[in-house]
Amino acid sequence: MAIDSIPHRLLERGNEISNLPAYYVRSGGRWQPTTWRDYADEVQTAAKAMIALGMKAGDSVCMLGFNRPEWVIADVGCMMAGGAPAGIYTTNSAVEVAYIVNHCEAPIIFLEDRGQWDKVVAERDRMPLLKHAVMMRGAPAIDDPMVLSWEEFVAKAAETTQEQLDERLDGLEKDQTATLIYTSGTTGPPKGVMLTHENLSWTAGAAQSMVSAGPGDSVLSYLPLSHIAEQMFSIHAPITTGYSFYFAESIDRVPDNLKEVQPTIFFGVPRIWEKFHAGVANKLAGATGVKAKLAAWAMDVGVKANTLRNAGREPSGLLALQYRVANKLIYSKVKEAVGLGRMRIGVSGAAPIAREVIDFFMGLDVIINEVYGQSEDSGPTTFNFPGRTRIGSVGIPVDGVDVKLADDDEIIVRGPNVFKGYYKDREATDATLIDGWLHSGDLGKFDRDGFLFITGRKKDIIITAGGKNIAPKNLEAAMKNCNLINEAVVIGDRRKFLSAVVTLDPETCEIWAKEHGADVSTLHTNEELRAEIQAHIDEMNTHFAKVETIKKFTVLHRNFTVDDGELTPTLKVKRRIVYKNFDAEIEAMYA
Repeated sequence: MAIDSIPHRLLERGNEISNLPAYYVRSGGRWQPTTWRDYADEVQTAAKAMIALGMKAGDSVCMLGFNRPEWVIADVGCMMAGGAPAGIYTTNSAVEVAYIVNHCEAPIIFLEDRGQWDKVVAERDRMPLLKHAVMMRGAPAIDDPMVLSWEEFVAKAAETTQEQLDERLDGLEKDQTATLIYTSGTTGPPKGVMLTHENLSWTAGAAQSMVSAGPGDSVLSYLPLSHIAEQMFSIHAPITTGYSFYFAESIDRVPDNLKEVQPTIFFGVPRIWEKFHAGVANKLAGATGVKAKLAAWAMDVGVKANTLRNAGREPSGLLALQYRVANKLIYSKVKEAVGLGRMRIGVSGAAPIAREVIDFFMGLDVIINEVYGQSEDSGPTTFNFPGRTRIGSVGIPVDGVDVKLADDDEIIVRGPNVFKGYYKDREATDATLIDGWLHSGDLGKFDRDGFLFITGRKKDIIITAGGKNIAPKNLEAAMKNCNLINEAVVIGDRRKFLSAVVTLDPETCEIWAKEHGADVSTLHTNEELRAEIQAHIDEMNTHFAKVETIKKFTVLHRNFTVDDGELTPTLKVKRRIVYKNFDAEIEAMYA
């Protein structure tokens, strides 16, 4: 009897809503659709081709490239053929690519372009099990016996019968590893998170109930597909619900693509929402006179109306009238201008988002629902459900998932979404999965209504020279409420006081420089700008205990980057790399 898996669901969509659009690619100046029937056929063809190339049930294949059809087709095709796909971040170095390919023992890798092929070439002697490199559609021809063009790969499918593929499909088991999610490695080499077919299908079903999605909905696929959150939004949830997804042309084209697509569901990591916030806030700051007063009035109305909606109520009476007027004059225009004109669900996850950003968007009639989870539980643990949202929290547990606090306030999770372990790493598995409970490493607290609040990270705890335990998360979030600050990292482990290094927000600081006649390239040494940041930190310090106050800070000369190792591909800060790369600046504060 066939199990309920993502590949099986795709075949169902191909039969049930065969002529509706599954995904879109921008080509020739317009968005070209591919139907669910054709999508299902493409995946079956890819699965047959992989079998023909010698992929066995249980094998992994790797995908290395930006979001595009071939990435997704290879991913689901590998699952359909009984394997476990493993995505690789495009920003990974050649050495990191080789590590993952070797670790999962992949015989096949799918590559976007020559630049990614060069990474394979650089380390090919260290990948003895890798037999084939398949170039995605449109990549330049490469003369190498290991390489197949996309067309050559597709042609291989003719060597595999439908009966052979059906045998692989029928052999899938619900507790079989369906995919490997390699963590982005904030604390060391990436670990392969083993998610089962049941993990993926159950979580995709839960996601459907969370956002009430269906064939009329759409998303823009632009965040790394190597990450479980983007896989849920661009692969598993669409296949489960039947909604359409659009492939962004590139990360630089996301703002333009967003305006064209106007998706109904939008998922962004906090940094994406912060960029929206900075752009819109800067434009609103330029308004004067009647326009400025109208914008302020509309934002006040938006906060009041959406505060009610977050509690499950609708505005009525005078507030309802004010809302309709504000929507016609302000909200509808602003939302459409940034690409959120049709958005009915906005989600933020993967890292904490500042309350200031959420409040700002509420004033513009955009509600951001925070989701909390990790790769190890297939993405969602808790969610701020529409109509049941508490700002500052990460919501309530998803139905069917048990969430509680350990004795040390660590958040622990149990449910059908929890992974089966780390691939080839029994020690790490045993340390993380204890008696069926996933130990998240995050610290939290529940309020009396069951909303979860993240208070810190166990490994991020700073122990000062005075023996005080301090979670830096809240301090860093408070510092980032200053619109001049892009990132903030608190220092203080085994130190006599807390300090911080901060980076500057490029867009806000460019405007600040013009207003103050300053040179953008030397803003990190500008005393007037530093004084503004100091004033913000001084005010912020009044809200924290004395031992938690920031005594000194340094403005760094550049922002953190993925290439320099300070950020993961999902834009999380790697503290240990920041400490290492800016050691001189940090030590100068304690000299």
